[in-house]
Amino acid sequence: MSVTEKPEIIATDFPDHTQLPDSDGTFVKNFQEHPQSILLTTSIRPILDQIHPDGQYCIGQDSGIYWRVAQPPEPPERGAEAPDWFYVPDVPPTLDGNLRRSYVMWQELMPPRIVLEFVSGDGSEERDRTPRQGKFWIYERIIRPAFYGIYEVKKAQVEVYHLVEDRFELVPPNERGHYAIAQIGVELGIWQGVYQGVELPWLRWWDASGNLLLAAEERAEQAELEAERERQKRIEAELRIQALEARLRELEGR
Repeated sequence: MSVTEKPEIIATDFPDHTQLPDSDGTFVKNFQEHPQSILLTTSIRPILDQIHPDGQYCIGQDSGIYWRVAQPPEPPERGAEAPDWFYVPDVPPTLDGNLRRSYVMWQELMPPRIVLEFVSGDGSEERDRTPRQGKFWIYERIIRPAFYGIYEVKKAQVEVYHLVEDRFELVPPNERGHYAIAQIGVELGIWQGVYQGVELPWLRWWDASGNLLLAAEERAEQAELEAERERQKRIEAELRIQALEARLRELEGR
C-alpha cells in the first residue's frame, strides 16, 4: 500500500492582511461607537508613545483579528473577530508601507495587550463561552489578550478580565471605581460627561494617579484656554506697568 505524504504547511502558505477581507459588510452598530473609539485612541496615544518611543505598536478600531483560516464554503471573515478597540505592543503600525487592513495572528504571533468590546445587545455575545464559536472563548483560549473589557453604555458599566494562567479572571475595581491595566500604567473606567456634544457614560482612560487622560480635541481646548489665560496675564501686567508709569509721571510733575 502506498502512502501519500501531505505537503508541509508553513506560515507563508496562509493569506496575509492584504488577502483577507477587512470588513464583513455590516453597518457600525450605533452612532456612539466611532467617537468612543476615537476618544480611547487619542487619549492613550501619548502614553503609548512614551512606552514605545520607536513607534512599534498598533491600535485597531472595529478591525479584524484573524485567528484561523476559514475553510470553504465559509467566507474568510468567519476566521476573524472584530473587536471595537484593541492595542498590540511591539509590532509595526504599518506593513510594507501600507496601513494594516486587519491583524493576522499567524503572521505576527504577538497577542493584543487589551481588547475592548462595546455591547449593543444584552451582552450575551461578548460573554459567549461556546468552544471555537463564542467571543469570550475565542479571546480567552485563542487570541489571548492580557485584558478583555466589555463596555455596556446602557448600564454605564465595564467589566474587565485579566488573563491569568490561561483563564480570564474578573478584575476588581480600585477605590476610584477604575480597573488598573498595570502593564500600560493606566486605569479604565466610566466617565459621565459631554464628548463631541453628547453626554453619555463614556469609557475612558486615567493615569495611575487617577488623572483623566484627555482626548486630542480636549488637549487642544485646554491649550487654547491656557494660552488665553497667559494672554490675559500679559495684558493685566502691561496695564499695571502703564498705571505705574502714569503715576510716576504724575509724581515727577509736582
